[in-house]
Amino acid sequence: MAEVRVPTLGESVTEATIATWFKQPGDAVAVDEMLCELETDKVTVEVPAAVAGVLSEIIAPEGTTVGVDALLAVIAEGDSAAPAPKAAAPAAAPAATSDAGIKNAPAAEKIMADSGLSASQVTGTGRDGRIMKEDVQKALATPAPAPAPAAAPRAVVSVDQGAREERVKMTRLRKTIAKRLKDSQNTAAMLTTYNEVDMTAVMELRNEYKELFLKKHGVKLGFMSFFTKACCHALREIPEVNAEIDGEEIVYKNYVNMGIAAGTPTGLVVPVINDADAMSFAEIEKSIAEKGKRAREGQLTMAEMQGGTFTISNGGVYGSLMSSPILNPPQSGILGMHKIQDRPMAINGEVVIRPMMYLALSYDHRIVDGKGAVTFLVRVKEALEDPRRLLMDL
Repeated sequence: MAEVRVPTLGESVTEATIATWFKQPGDAVAVDEMLCELETDKVTVEVPAAVAGVLSEIIAPEGTTVGVDALLAVIAEGDSAAPAPKAAAPAAAPAATSDAGIKNAPAAEKIMADSGLSASQVTGTGRDGRIMKEDVQKALATPAPAPAPAAAPRAVVSVDQGAREERVKMTRLRKTIAKRLKDSQNTAAMLTTYNEVDMTAVMELRNEYKELFLKKHGVKLGFMSFFTKACCHALREIPEVNAEIDGEEIVYKNYVNMGIAAGTPTGLVVPVINDADAMSFAEIEKSIAEKGKRAREGQLTMAEMQGGTFTISNGGVYGSLMSSPILNPPQSGILGMHKIQDRPMAINGEVVIRPMMYLALSYDHRIVDGKGAVTFLVRVKEALEDPRRLLMDL
């Protein structure tokens, strides 16, 4: 018999939900054939069969939350393995955690018993996760988190209306998006400042060189590379927008890992372009195109969505004229792009029609002052209205 277990899910990801079983007990499986799909906080993970044989038992049915290395199923190896009769997957409890059976320090056990503290509430630092006396004392000294506010009661729905409603369980990705966005609002002192940019120069430059750019680099010249370059340029001058708070310290990043928010059929994801400040226009466009495609196909890895220092969100592709983007914690800044719209503008005493875009910078006011936020947005505006500034580092 061969065991099928939860693979390593990525840094800081400790559990997943069984989304779909592609095989049922009694089905023959081949090596590397997909058995099931796991849904984590950010990505879906497919679990292949390591051996050929017959799926004899499913331990964790669809909807079960499992930890790393938890037992999912059992395969009877070999072509001659007798098929098991098909049956509904048993609703078995998740596999025991790896620290089950580890004997804790006697002093720790006594303090936990006296204080009414359970072992699940204490993080053990001893060998193999053994709970020591100091671990219990630390847990007792740490104040319990405040209870989450109760959800607002649902409006009363008549019987006739209820029959026309449909209830669908939130996916793990959607629940994570909801939690992270709300945590961001609750933690950061978030504020948004606005400006507008005349896109004439960028659009003219793009139209002039787009065919030559495509021919030489094999990728289309879009607006995102201009905005990425402009943001990297501004972040060098206003480094606090590229920083984050860690406890009582501010961590300044001497590099730019640019997050590019992308909408997918399952929700919003933010793939990260590492060292975007050291990339050319072509390299940025290629990275955006490649990661955007992988995002839409649900093929992004956890590593591709971690380590971002600043984020750009383009609501303009959906027709948004103005919005206030929410921070992507622990980052302290996010730029919101919007729809390009022709508007009458006063230029040198004359009213002319220009393609204008509203820009929004949401920032964490705990480490970014209003002056820094406004200056950052002005620098982005200046670089886009005169792209030559990017070449001359002005």
